[in-house]
Formats: sequence, C-alpha cells, structure tokens
Amino acid sequence: MRSLPTRRTVLGAAVLAATGLTAGCADRGRPDSADAEGTGGHVRPDGPEVRAAEARRPHGRTHRVRLTATRARLALGSGVTVPTWAYGDRIPGQEVRATAGGTLELTLANHLPAATSVHWHGLALRNDMDGVPGLTQREIRPGADFTYRFAVPHPGTYWFHPHSGLQRERGLYAPLIVEDPREPLRYDKEWVVVLDDWLDGVDGATPETVLAALRRGMEHGGGADGGDGAGTGGHGSGDTPGMHGTPGTGSPVLGGDAGDVGYPHHLVNGRTRTDPETCRAKPGDRIRIRLINAGGDTAYRVALGGHRMTVTHTDGYPVEHTATDALLLGMGERYDVLVTAGDGVFPLTALAEGKRGTARALLRTAPGAAPPAAARPRELSGAPLTAGRLTAADAVRLAPRKPDRTVTLRLTGSMARYDWGIGGRQYDPRRRHPVTAGERVRLRFVNTTGMWHPMHLHGHTFALPDDGPRKDTAIVLPGRTLEVDFDADNPGLWLVHCHNVHHSGSGMMTVLGYRG
Repeated sequence: MRSLPTRRTVLGAAVLAATGLTAGCADRGRPDSADAEGTGGHVRPDGPEVRAAEARRPHGRTHRVRLTATRARLALGSGVTVPTWAYGDRIPGQEVRATAGGTLELTLANHLPAATSVHWHGLALRNDMDGVPGLTQREIRPGADFTYRFAVPHPGTYWFHPHSGLQRERGLYAPLIVEDPREPLRYDKEWVVVLDDWLDGVDGATPETVLAALRRGMEHGGGADGGDGAGTGGHGSGDTPGMHGTPGTGSPVLGGDAGDVGYPHHLVNGRTRTDPETCRAKPGDRIRIRLINAGGDTAYRVALGGHRMTVTHTDGYPVEHTATDALLLGMGERYDVLVTAGDGVFPLTALAEGKRGTARALLRTAPGAAPPAAARPRELSGAPLTAGRLTAADAVRLAPRKPDRTVTLRLTGSMARYDWGIGGRQYDPRRRHPVTAGERVRLRFVNTTGMWHPMHLHGHTFALPDDGPRKDTAIVLPGRTLEVDFDADNPGLWLVHCHNVHHSGSGMMTVLGYRG
C-alpha cells in the first residue's frame, strides 16, 4: 500500500496548499481578503447568483454516469505494469459524452485511501460543481460518493481530473466530449487522443516523491527529460525513483527550458510508443481527431505522418480553419483537427517538446508493417502551429469593447528555489481578485520567471489578442506578457492557475472572486 504524505513533510504542505486548506493571515489590501465565513463580500459558490445563472442555462436530456476512483494496477504496454490510482481499471478513464443544451449527472464513488474531487476542465458550469476543494466544495472522503449535476451549454472537447493535491499526476483523468446537436463539421470517424507524461508507480515513484525531489534537487542544478527508455531525467533528480538521466535540448518555441521533470514514459490513450493504440479507417476517410494534453509537465508537438492537419477548434471553441503539419499543445490545452486518411499505416507522433521522449499511436487504413517506434515524421521538423496564429470563428468572437477592469497577475518564482507563485505569494484561497458581473475583464499575465506557464482560467473562456481564439488555457512564455479578455458572466469563486502540476502544487494559483 502506498504511504500517504503527512503534514510533517515538505511535500505534505504542498498538497495542503494545492487543496486550499492552508493556514495563514489574510491580506487586508488588494486582492480582497475573505471574512471569517470565507465570503469576504464575494458571491458564494452555492449562492443565489450562481443558482440564477444555472437556471438561465438550457437543461435538456440528462446524461447519467457512475465512476469509481480506485487503486489499480494498469498495463501500459510492452510489459510495463504500474500501481496507480484510476477511474475504474483503465487510463484514460471512461470517456463521458453529453449533448450541448443538456445536463450531465456524474456520481463519483471514492474508493481511494485519500479524499478526492473532480474538476471539469474548460466548462462554463455552475460554481459549486467546479470541483476545487477548500474553495467550491468539500473533498469527497474515502468511502463516500458525490454527485455532480450541471447544465452543459457549450459543445467542445473537454476533460476532467481531480483538483486534490497532486492526484492529476496519477491515472485520474478522462475525456469529456460535449456534442453539438447542430454539428457543422462533416467527417466519417472520430478519434479522441489523450496525451500524458507518466512516472507514477515506475520504480516506486509517486507524484509526491517527485515534487519533493524537485524542491531538493533544483538547488543543485540538473536536467530535463527522456522517455520510453531513451534515458530520462529531471532537474537534479537522478536519484529519485522513476527519474533519471541527462538534460533535454530545451525548446526555442517555449522560450528555453521545456520542463522540470524526467518521465520514463509518454503515452497516447494510456499506451507506450512501442505498444501503441491503432485507429482503423479506410483510405479517403475524413477523421476528426480531438487532441487533449493531460500531462503534468510536458508540452507536446503533434503530427500525423504523411498528412496535413486542419485545425478547426481549440479548447472547445471554433477557429477559422487553418492547415498545418504540426501543432503544439501545452498542458491542459485541446485542439480538434481534421485529416483525410491516406493509404497505409501512419504514426500519430507526439514529441515531448524540448525533451527526449515521444508518444505514439497508429492510423491504419491498409495492411502492412507499421513504421518503427523510433521513426519521426518529417512533419515534426518545422515550426509547430501555436494558438497565437489562429483566429476565432466569427460566431464566437468577443464583441469589441474596452475592458472595465484589468487584473494583473505576476507569475513569480524560480527553478532554483521552487517557490512558484502569483504576485510573489503562494496560493491562499482567501486572497481574491475582485470582479463584477457584467464587466469585460482583461487578465494581464506578466511572466517574470525563466519558465513558460500554461495558465488556465476556471469557469470561463478568454479571447487572445487581435481576434485570437477563445481559450481557457494559454501558454505564457518566459519574460513575456500576455493579455486576454473575458466577459464576467458566470458568478462565483474561480481559480486561475498554472497547469504545470508541480508549479500549481507549489503555489502558482489564485482566485477571481465575483463581488456580491
């Protein structure tokens, strides 16, 4: 049985910080501080404003699902078997589908030895269903269950995972596909592709031991990553189970250092590159591929050998169709692409950007041998498409409007001290940046650090500059500033955080609080 972290460990403190159950003094200035009841003049997650917003959403047919979070022993392929935590007996967990305009009701039974939760990444849902312990709900205790029920107004590619400690680094994640009842795209097949970097259970590693090693090892320097036997590594972490080796090459696309952690495996739909999943189709089939990066520390450069991809959506929202050989996904980002299948066997390859590992699946439309596992499609050699090169589709562009409020979030910390935070502080759920319903809000991410950060806003989507795409997760490069706008139309208390699990677990999170 895996031992759980305690309050007496450095890592335990990080886990408690990530769940929002930390102690400390409230800030008396801006951002706002909460009062003793935790409201501080803000809308409560289950308050009348939240209930009213939910009542205005369409509530069509209810889709009911039951899931169990449990300890499991899972086969990743090529003889690799790991003890981990999962939704049932598979990774990713059972795919959940709902229809836009309907209602999702999911009951999670917690058979884990620790409390857990479910966050619905990318959904503009009611605040008390957002799944952030210590902020919007109580954690689901071991042996208990909880039913999440909410309207799903927007179609798109989403996913769900815990917001409890470092649990997302285990196998607790699954895709959520919200289908459009008036789907405008035409295609013959659909392929949901979930990417992940993996080390839980490898040589005794756990997410907690890895974060503890990062905090110790960063002070002594070190490397980046490999994968699937390529010689893995993490900064100063060569003596940590599951982490080995030498630095990666870094990434100019990401502004230098690509990541902190060495992963022995990179997965597509829970499979290693030497024992890949295969999607079967016919030559000429038009295939919609829904790409989800569920990784903890790795951006992926993705290409389908022998094919051009047409990007149609990012983070659930349509964009003007854009053709590319390859695209880049930061942690938490999603892209939908269309491809017309060729004749043969083709690798869908996800290169761990700036690292040494790869994940792979196969598209097969004909008999014949698959390309070798180490083969790298030529489509990966050019510059990958990133979100800043996309334009929002006309139907989802924000109407022109000057912002009523600008919220500046300074991303702070360093790899040497591993003191990631926002505004020089680690996460405290009582510190809230106030917004008011009806405002156009500009989020100004100022990255003062030497690392890139995929920043995620709960409960909303924002627009990138210059009619850029609607997103809920966007990459902020080191030393750069990114300004994004959103309409404050979903009352509650909403997290903003880095989707690098080790950065958020160390404190790079804050709260936007609607004023009551």
